[in-house]
Amino acid sequence: MEEYKKKPFITFSDAFNRATIGDWNALTKGSCLFRIITTLVIIGGLAALLYFK
Repeated sequence: MEEYKKKPFITFSDAFNRATIGDWNALTKGSCLFRIITTLVIIGGLAALLYFK
C-alpha cells in the first residue's frame, strides 16, 4: 500500500501491462469503412473523457 501511495501510476501501468489486452493490431485490419468507424469511436471516447473530466 505504501508503494501505491508513492508511485500510483507505476503500479497502474504494471497491472495494465500484465493484463490480457488482446490483439490491438486487429483494430487496424479490415476494410476502409471499419477503420474509419474505429477511428471515430476512439476519438469520440477521448472527447467524452475530456468533456466529463
